[in-house]
Amino acid sequence: MTVQDTPIDEVDRVVDRAADASAAWKRTPLTDRARVLRAVADALDAAGDELVPLAQQETHLAEARLRGELARTTFQLRMFGDVLEEGTWLDARIDHADPEWPMGVPRPDIRRQLEPIGPVLVFAASNFPFAFSVAGGDTASALAAGNAVVLKAHPGHPELSAATTRVATEALTAAGAPEHLFQTIFGSDAGVHALQAPAIKAAAFTGSIAGGRALFDIASSRLEPIPFYGELGSVNPAFVTASAAAARPQEIADAFVASFTGSAGQLCTKPGVLVVPADSDIPQRLAAAALPGGSPLLYPGIHEGYVRAVRNTSGRPGVDVLNGDLPMASTDPAPTILTTTAEALTRDPENLLAEMFGPGAVVATYTDESDLLEIARILEGQLTATVIGDDGDAIAAELLPVLAEKAGRVLWNQWPTGVSVTWAQQHGGPYPATTAVGTTSVGTAAMNRFLRPVAYQNVPDALLPDALKEGNPLGIPRRVDGELVLPA
Repeated sequence: MTVQDTPIDEVDRVVDRAADASAAWKRTPLTDRARVLRAVADALDAAGDELVPLAQQETHLAEARLRGELARTTFQLRMFGDVLEEGTWLDARIDHADPEWPMGVPRPDIRRQLEPIGPVLVFAASNFPFAFSVAGGDTASALAAGNAVVLKAHPGHPELSAATTRVATEALTAAGAPEHLFQTIFGSDAGVHALQAPAIKAAAFTGSIAGGRALFDIASSRLEPIPFYGELGSVNPAFVTASAAAARPQEIADAFVASFTGSAGQLCTKPGVLVVPADSDIPQRLAAAALPGGSPLLYPGIHEGYVRAVRNTSGRPGVDVLNGDLPMASTDPAPTILTTTAEALTRDPENLLAEMFGPGAVVATYTDESDLLEIARILEGQLTATVIGDDGDAIAAELLPVLAEKAGRVLWNQWPTGVSVTWAQQHGGPYPATTAVGTTSVGTAAMNRFLRPVAYQNVPDALLPDALKEGNPLGIPRRVDGELVLPA
């Protein structure tokens, strides 16, 4: 099967249909929305034996990794169904009229909730062909929030995208969802055209800094600018204290290798920089470590970008190869560990703290723990930052607050690869990690990106949304006159 780019005139029709579907979907009861999401999850699980081999062919990822990712994808669809029924995501607030309101004038009856933003354009990612692609987290959270989705497929796995779209749309139809609630388009020009369409009210993206920034600028320069939630790039530095390095050097070295080489380093949370004491055994252990062999990357563009990034970093003053060989354009890359010093790193952060998306990493050695603070302060925005230390480390009390200013998720004695789908998860961070620092693309709070607040003043009860009516017909937690009221 050859997947063709979507013609521009068809993109217009897709967006128009999405607008109609979105209007119907937002009026669908929450219990029905939850049921539909679960139906899609069931259909994807049932189609695993068809979809996983397609994913293997197009992405070169291992079967076990892909089956685990498919399970994650259907888990998050079902979890958003649970969130819908639980109801706190609506953030329902009711202020009854109060003629004695202390500000000096009577308070009117005001009721506020979060409502769907409108049709959402999702740009699928390359490195997670299920969990961040067609039916992945952005699609699931946008649908859960009550919006239609137009999905721009990634060119790295077009046949898988077409097959996943078929499974999802058939499940949506069978479950009684509005027609055209979910549609997929193909091709870069189609994606840009859809982003400029007036009916699209928000967009989500996972990919490179250059590509994401270009799309962000388009979204911002529209006649009606729209929110653009881009996850772009991150180095995810890991800092090792002196005491931790002395106590468990082999454990740290082994865990670092496993983390930065997992999935051939093609994870947005890969720890790309490890900062260790110069007098520790960790660099020597990493130099002697048995690294995995070469493996093909997701698609040629990823391979080319990785080779370019590693060669740029390795060519800077003060950088040497610690283990492995520099990648070549003509062969599947094996892991490469580069080494430098904290001094060189702080002198040239633009190049030595640059993302190398693939199986490459930099180990920087420091002579004083104060160097950790200096490095942390010059970091750009990150998805994650890790501290490997001991509870009694004095430097940790200074380092953690600095890292919390730089990253969306701060880890202690754990490694950042593996992003659990939970209520408390935060997958985001200051630019260039993302274009919207106050949001997450993983976890239940991801729905908030595709919602907007609406207040109703002095509206008769019969005309109010169910979440704001007297008697609480949805049976959800609400804040009434400033007090949190739980359902009986």
